[in-house]
Amino acid sequence: MSLLPRIPLKPRQAGRVLVDQVADGYEGFALAELSRALAPDGPLLFVARDGQRLPQIEQALAFAEPGLPVLIVPAWDCLPYDRVSPGADAAARRLDAIAGMIGLDKTPHRAIILASANALLQKMPPPDAISAQLFSAEPGNRLDMNGLVARLEASGFERVGTVRDVGEYAVRGGILDLFAPGAEEPLRLDFFGDTLETIRAFDAASQRTTGSRRAFHLGAMSEITLTPEVISRFRRNYLEAFGAPTRDDALYAAISEGRRFAGMEHWLGFFHEQLSTLFDYLPGAPVVFDHLVDDAIAARHAQILDHYDGRKRQSDSPGLADSVPYKPAPPSMLYLDPDGVAAAEADRLLVDLTAFDAPPAPGRIVVHAGARAGRSFAEERADPNANVFDHAVRHIRAENGKAAASSSPAGPTVRSTGC
Repeated sequence: MSLLPRIPLKPRQAGRVLVDQVADGYEGFALAELSRALAPDGPLLFVARDGQRLPQIEQALAFAEPGLPVLIVPAWDCLPYDRVSPGADAAARRLDAIAGMIGLDKTPHRAIILASANALLQKMPPPDAISAQLFSAEPGNRLDMNGLVARLEASGFERVGTVRDVGEYAVRGGILDLFAPGAEEPLRLDFFGDTLETIRAFDAASQRTTGSRRAFHLGAMSEITLTPEVISRFRRNYLEAFGAPTRDDALYAAISEGRRFAGMEHWLGFFHEQLSTLFDYLPGAPVVFDHLVDDAIAARHAQILDHYDGRKRQSDSPGLADSVPYKPAPPSMLYLDPDGVAAAEADRLLVDLTAFDAPPAPGRIVVHAGARAGRSFAEERADPNANVFDHAVRHIRAENGKAAASSSPAGPTVRSTGC
């Protein structure tokens, strides 16, 4: 039996629906049903009000419909206009999700994309720039080891003596060790001249081989690749935006020399001809918005403008300037604003979720999920003499009895998000 009544809209049809009575914890069930109804052969995008909700909803989806592909697109784990780059783990997960969306565009199938309001506003490299970093090889392939090392350097891999973490590589004679984003273990590539002889996985702690591999797949490591073309584009855009650089402009000097610079991602738009958005990566996909997500988008946009204004005042005031100058890129170059989000939504099927009962209104389509919050057993857990498990068993039996009674034609339907 469907958990949600039939929605009077078809896949790919533009329109807006409000689904009410979606209690906390029920989102995964609602998303699985909406995916079946509105995106049976393609992706569906869910925008949560904050990133902390995404793992919980992913777990709920795994319970509601095991096997349904789910991708989480995280936002950068640093503040807007920060002096540090996104963390390696967040960057790797973000790039892995971007690669997954590129794969969905090439081979469409049913899937759910989870993103926060912050991730929705944040622009990203165009698909072609990420696709150019994807690479695969098998034993027996002719492969220039020096060319592969140059690719790793341009993609943001760090050369080390011993590979321990994601994003590192090491060279010892004809052996190349690397730990690619999304991989469970690092790989050891053994070359004989320009021929890749073997691919072996190894344990990062002991450095001992754990098995052979038939192929290896290299994903993107950074949203910026420092190729000569990209460096030239950055220099041109930077000069157009800020004029001639000063001697103490460490960012411009580092990029001009082909060196990576901490926090350079905050000038991402200078490295690409044009940035893309989540909407661009998921053309035509229905979008489901979490409860209060509009407030979260407005708050994030206000934070972006506040940090930009702070950096701008700092760069324009000699008395407040740091020893290292910071020339912030315009917010529109890095982020969507609420108007941009509204424009991108114009021709899509949109669904808003709310935990409350929505009153009827002319011209508004409302679907009742009929979910309610489950019992938390707060009083029983606070009582040191109470056995919570006994209370839970009695509650489950009572709910099962109600469900059996409601299954008759005269009985009401009771749905709950938990016990």
